[in-house]
Amino acid sequence: MSTSPHASASPPNRLAQETSPYLLQHKDNPVQWWAWGPDALAEAKRSNKPVLLSVGYAACHWCHVMAHESFEDDATAEVMNELFVNIKVDREERPDIDQIYMAALHHLGEQGGWPLTMFLTPAGEPIWGGTYFPNSSRYGRPAFVDVLREVARLFREEPQKIEQNRAALMERLAATARKPGTVTIGAAELDNAARQLGGLIDPVNGGTRGAPKFPQAALFELLWRAGLRTGEARYFAAVDITLHHICEGGIYDHLGGGFSRYSVDERWLVPHFEKMLYDNAQLLELLAIAFLRFGKPLYRQRAGETVSWLAREMTTGEGAFCASLDADSEGEEGKFYVWSHEEVIEALGAEDGAFFARHYDVTPQANFEGHNILNRLKTPQLGDADEARLAALRAKLLAARAKRVRPGLDDKVLADWNGLMIAALADASLMLGEPSWLAMARRAFDFIARAMTRGDRLGHSWRAGQLKFPGLASDYAAMIRAALALYEATGGQAHLDQALAWQRALDRDYINAESGTYYLTAADAEGLVIRPASTADEATPNHNAVAAKNLIRLALLAGDDAWRDKADRLIAAIAPETVENLYMHMALLNAIDLRLRAAEIVVAGDGERAQALLAAARALPPFDRIVLHARSTEALPPAHPALAQIRAATQPQAFVCVGQTCSLPVTDPTALPSAIATTRRS
Repeated sequence: MSTSPHASASPPNRLAQETSPYLLQHKDNPVQWWAWGPDALAEAKRSNKPVLLSVGYAACHWCHVMAHESFEDDATAEVMNELFVNIKVDREERPDIDQIYMAALHHLGEQGGWPLTMFLTPAGEPIWGGTYFPNSSRYGRPAFVDVLREVARLFREEPQKIEQNRAALMERLAATARKPGTVTIGAAELDNAARQLGGLIDPVNGGTRGAPKFPQAALFELLWRAGLRTGEARYFAAVDITLHHICEGGIYDHLGGGFSRYSVDERWLVPHFEKMLYDNAQLLELLAIAFLRFGKPLYRQRAGETVSWLAREMTTGEGAFCASLDADSEGEEGKFYVWSHEEVIEALGAEDGAFFARHYDVTPQANFEGHNILNRLKTPQLGDADEARLAALRAKLLAARAKRVRPGLDDKVLADWNGLMIAALADASLMLGEPSWLAMARRAFDFIARAMTRGDRLGHSWRAGQLKFPGLASDYAAMIRAALALYEATGGQAHLDQALAWQRALDRDYINAESGTYYLTAADAEGLVIRPASTADEATPNHNAVAAKNLIRLALLAGDDAWRDKADRLIAAIAPETVENLYMHMALLNAIDLRLRAAEIVVAGDGERAQALLAAARALPPFDRIVLHARSTEALPPAHPALAQIRAATQPQAFVCVGQTCSLPVTDPTALPSAIATTRRS
């Protein structure tokens, strides 16, 4: 990228030097794109042109549609180049930029989504925006070129209107950082929140009522925690019916494994076909937890198939995990995944093809726009012989599908999304007894700790040897969570040391000293019009909520109650916003539940008996347990209630502590669940 703007009449499209697969998709557009950076804003100021900011991501279907209609169209590009400085942003590479301008769009009263199309002053301040604009006027939406010309006209001829919008939006964005009042959330408030949010569940198909349906892991975790807290079976049932439909619906790739981003219908049949790393990470852990409770082979099978897909299609040569798979191939959404009845018969033969079609909803009439989306929503589980036959036929179809043109792979490595998957693999490996998954998690972790760090600081995105630095608070929160999951799983001191180093860097570079919350961007990061500080969840849990859980775990694992005090301060700061909008703060509610109910399982001693106790503790669902191997009393915080018992222990034994109450010594690994239940009751 040029270090100083040129005065040439036709400056080039500058995206060819970027590493983001999404930006590289646009390197040959006739639009004179800039990547986000000081050079682009300097050019806007020099030329006194407004900025057109276009934010998207590689797996975004409507981003592709707008690109084909407008950004690849010479006439549209000519207008864009004449009237604007055009900046392209990959929202996965720069979620800080996306967060600022998506918030501005919401303040305009518009529903968010991607592509995000925002108009900015040359200083980068938002004026107005939208999402997808068609190339020609239709369905009540103005043509993109008409929008471009009108915004540019207002900028030239009616600057007072531009200033009015700019000032109002900047005021609203700044208001999000103001300190709220004081609110307390305890067990009663968590129960009330669960009742309210549980009312959103579709009792027939699972998920939230209506369409589209998203696999909202934070909501399912909240309901599961409510079931654990209250003993009410309806909360577990809500998660069970949801996971069952997700696992059997078209949102799941029945041949290759892995879950798509969301379902456009209310039955989980028709997916928006892109596959995101973060969705699969969150669902993997839920499937393992649900399997432990319900014993459904379906959940274990889907977990295993998803990890196989991760290893086969989503793992880089270095062992880290890719960001996403595109929805489109050959310019058509879902083309890679759908089948005609004739294709199935041709690939499998008449008898096997008819058998497969009957169980996967494949008909000559088709179930989606002339095509068939494989699903088992109408088919119950069969006997072992029939299921084995179907498995062999799926393998044949997968081999046949491999000959098709594949969807694009966004192979950049994002630290935050990788952190989610590393933790999920570590936890699921223990619950389901899959040591190879733990090995995958450790390899990915080691790559990020080695290649995506500078000193004690993380980067955000890595691709082709280039690191986008510094990282975001979300990177630290997710990777600290990954380090702690690996520490609980293995007892490896290096993982705890790394978690502490990253936590101290997070507290140094991202803390809001006034509130104890964390800004998304570092203090020395590139200057933006405002420092993002949202506490709301998106498709992934908000970084503040993840950090709160980490701090709660660190208090025991690092032997220092000061970490819990930090968690309490952070939670108190966000609580007022949480009660105002429960739906957008479910991850923080889950952190509060962990704070109130965590069962701290402290194992004393060494040798085979200690290892058996540790193995049993680690195999328990991780939502509400923390496992520490305390070889001496020095491992515990000075005021921990198990200190005296650890000192007195003469043989390997475990103690379960909830709050200030600890169990009697546990020497039988199978007795741990009952010890936890007894301690919670007392």
